[in-house]
Amino acid sequence: MPLHKGPAEPDERPLSVNPFYGEANPVAGMTQAPPKHRLPDNPMAPTTAYQLVHDELMLDGNARLNLATFVTTWMEPQAGILMAECRDKNMIDKDEYPRTAELERRCVAMLADLWNAPDPAAAVGCSTTGSSEACMLAGMALKRRWSKRNQGGRPNLVMGVNVQVCWDKFCTFWEVEARQVPMDGNRFHLDPQAAAELCDENTIGVVGVLGSTFDGSYEPIADLCAVLDDLQARTGLDIPVHVDGASGAMVAPFLDEDLEWDFRLPRVASINTSGHKYGLVYPGVGWALWRSPAELPEELVFRVNYLGGDMPTFALNFSRPGAQVVAQYYTFLRLGREGYRAVQQSTRDVARALAERVAALGDFRLLTKGDQLPVFAFTTGPDVTSYDVFDVSRRLRERGWLVPAYTFPPNREDLSVLRVVCRNGFSVDLAELFAEDLGRLLPELRRQPHPLTRDREMATGFHH
Repeated sequence: MPLHKGPAEPDERPLSVNPFYGEANPVAGMTQAPPKHRLPDNPMAPTTAYQLVHDELMLDGNARLNLATFVTTWMEPQAGILMAECRDKNMIDKDEYPRTAELERRCVAMLADLWNAPDPAAAVGCSTTGSSEACMLAGMALKRRWSKRNQGGRPNLVMGVNVQVCWDKFCTFWEVEARQVPMDGNRFHLDPQAAAELCDENTIGVVGVLGSTFDGSYEPIADLCAVLDDLQARTGLDIPVHVDGASGAMVAPFLDEDLEWDFRLPRVASINTSGHKYGLVYPGVGWALWRSPAELPEELVFRVNYLGGDMPTFALNFSRPGAQVVAQYYTFLRLGREGYRAVQQSTRDVARALAERVAALGDFRLLTKGDQLPVFAFTTGPDVTSYDVFDVSRRLRERGWLVPAYTFPPNREDLSVLRVVCRNGFSVDLAELFAEDLGRLLPELRRQPHPLTRDREMATGFHH
């Protein structure tokens, strides 16, 4: 066997190792922990950096067991591959990534058709980072349209007290008075007549919510529009409606086809939804659509050419990845109407069955039953005095389940509830396990001398 020898002449080329691609020292960074609140002095091996971050994230909750969030926690592997392939594409750079921009345009057209726009080809819309940004854009359009027909007065926006916090943010950021209809008795969302009574010449619009985050119920959008039609006939006030369909706008078209809430109602000027909720896409995408260009003032649309080409943009964010938009198009293409109908029906079936299981335990009273959004809220029964919903939330967390416990807003601050959000991926088997775990907790909770109210701060907070 020949012996291997070195080169006859020394290699004069300097050798270097890129620290991001090669491990000059396989134990680099392992001898001591890196600082947490300042940049480390030196680089470390990629495997080391990965393991440090990975291990810390192991202490996060399991997203699949998070029954607090409306946000999608499961997608098919193929969607994940597409998202990985597009994570370096800047959604705003439509000249460099024209096909990604085309997929965004197709998604807008599909939603305009799904929401029964009078002329889907004329409807305008855009992707956003989520429903919160979409609501901000819709609110801006309402305010600008109001300002064109009103020269004085402070603008106001009418909505139920149950709206998502983004509407409070909008009113604060854009100096709009928030006029909120309080809850009353067993009505946990907006009352159309009460909303109309809050409107005046300075009202920029009324927000109707298709799927309240507090209990999963639909607000009566058609009744709201009818009351505002009557208001216009009596007073001349023409108040537009924006539908916050963060969740319901991707449920109702498939499961409640006869429900009129969308552009079939002439008073509905704009609609938003979260692609990353019941649109079935991982976090990071929302959609805002207007009935026609007349509802979106042209001066709110900016045009830039420094990325190459003349590109109109209407968004609060500028650079953001195109991956979520691509994933939305993939999901639309993959499922179609019948696929979405099957997924949403299955999710609603799970919610309704689980709500019945919870009610059958005997300790709880259902506020909603999961028959609108696949969401239900419940509270302890009047005879339960040894524990409260905050105790239940805390004990479920010990089993890995994240279930929010929270109090309702005015005028029902006396009501504290638990809410369960059923999403795609929350299967019948998981629902069965949840019901079993909840049932196992009850004997010990019943033996408590009183609710452990001092520990409420430890309970799961309210999540949208």
